[in-house]
Amino acid sequence: MTQTVEQYTKVIDTCTEIFQKKTKDYGTAWRILRPSSLTDQIFIKAQRIRTIQETGQNKVGEHVEDEFIAIINYCVMAIIQLKHGDSLPMELTVQEAEKLYLQYTQEAQELMAKKNHDYGEAWRDMRISSLTDLILMKILRVKQIENNQGKTLVSEGIDANYFDMLNYAVFALILLEK
Repeated sequence: MTQTVEQYTKVIDTCTEIFQKKTKDYGTAWRILRPSSLTDQIFIKAQRIRTIQETGQNKVGEHVEDEFIAIINYCVMAIIQLKHGDSLPMELTVQEAEKLYLQYTQEAQELMAKKNHDYGEAWRDMRISSLTDLILMKILRVKQIENNQGKTLVSEGIDANYFDMLNYAVFALILLEK
């Protein structure tokens, strides 16, 4: 588990650095996006990964790793939007945005540690393509919940799905580094 925490932290550090730089470049323009729009952004990234995995062709040139990083960052943005919505100002400082980012990536890491304990690090034996498919499945679940105005009968909520997608993307990046 120590190795997983170190690898997880390394991935999140990379994602945090990109998030910080983009926040400096663009501000928090993403705050205008509704969670459903962020869901669609995650879908686009995951679908591109799947297309590259299936065809073996990458005509845009951006690496699959960059798309998994984008999924992580969009998931954090979506969680912030879900949890805080209009209660936050539209424009956050880099420090305010980073504080929220770190809060939710820490929450995701704590969730990962609990699930990792119960599942015995089964993700290490999974294919990256399966992690991509799980992300896509979670996106479709989120879209259905969004279409149901957030109501579920027995299922976990939208935020739980964003946390799972975030963690699947971290696992994929860890596996890609091998």
